[in-house]
Amino acid sequence: MTSTTERVPGSAQAEPGARRGALGRRRTTGSGTASGPGGGKGPGPAARRRSVTSSRAPLVLLAPAALLLLALVVYPLVRLVVISFQDYGLRAIFTGQAGFAGLTNYTNVLTDASFWPVILRTVLVTGAMVIGTIGIGMAVSQLLTRLGVVMRTVVSVVLVLAWAMPNVASSLVWQWLFQPFYGVLNWLITQLGVFGDHTQDNWASSPGQALTIVLSLVIWQAVPFVALTLYAAQSQIAPEYYEAGALDGASAWAMYRAITLPALVPTLLLVTILSVIWDFNVFNQIWLLTKGGPEDTTLTLGIWTFVKSFVSNAYGQGAAIAVISTLILGALTSYYIRRLVRSGEEDL
Repeated sequence: MTSTTERVPGSAQAEPGARRGALGRRRTTGSGTASGPGGGKGPGPAARRRSVTSSRAPLVLLAPAALLLLALVVYPLVRLVVISFQDYGLRAIFTGQAGFAGLTNYTNVLTDASFWPVILRTVLVTGAMVIGTIGIGMAVSQLLTRLGVVMRTVVSVVLVLAWAMPNVASSLVWQWLFQPFYGVLNWLITQLGVFGDHTQDNWASSPGQALTIVLSLVIWQAVPFVALTLYAAQSQIAPEYYEAGALDGASAWAMYRAITLPALVPTLLLVTILSVIWDFNVFNQIWLLTKGGPEDTTLTLGIWTFVKSFVSNAYGQGAAIAVISTLILGALTSYYIRRLVRSGEEDL
């Protein structure tokens, strides 16, 4: 019969080996890596699969947007440039064949008597639209900061509804407002009894009035986006700055000029860029209200492109005008884009 004292040494000798084996298994399991012949360790197959999947995830997520841009932006732009160098007329639509015209389309457009007046008119009309939109948008944004919760919500909802209305629908409503005989505005002016009888006044037949209704429509549609965007940026300004200005005795205008405007500069640059792009390419409102008239008062590059292409059937010249418009728009917005990028880098 073996005593207890005789069994203890044997079990004590076997215990270190068992501990070393368990420790080795724990290290191998915990590290998740296998030792190579040289003793080095590398990522396992599961880790490599996760790394490859994570590196491809951004590409997979961006692929639908990239395909959409290629289909809706890049391909039409490339096709437009190609047509601008072709003798593309009504015959080419039916035959599908258009000869190479070289720079003939661009030469015809640049030497056209209407080219420079249309360029100047487009720049001036775009500038008037942008200035009116930004100015009124800043005023409405400031107004929203002064309203209570209920009234601010009501005004915001009205702005969103005005901005969400389609261009064609709003243009038809505007056309009805300024119609002779039964237009609401003519009726109101006549009821005032100050300016006489304006029931038969046709706003679209007078150059100044035609430009007025076009500018008012475009500005009315663009103000909600600018106002709500500026209000969102203005609401992020810390109220402590205004409290400090009030303690120093600064007026509301002084605080707006010294505190609000510097904080709104990046947002103002952004909405200005977008307004220039949108207003430069305005087509639906002008075409539905005045069709470029009267006396070419509202004939902009967008309207001229449409007239050349679909009225004169000179699609090559219309494409050339569109390419020139794109280049002019890029030159107009490049300055603001550089300022926007520079202000973003300074914020970093």
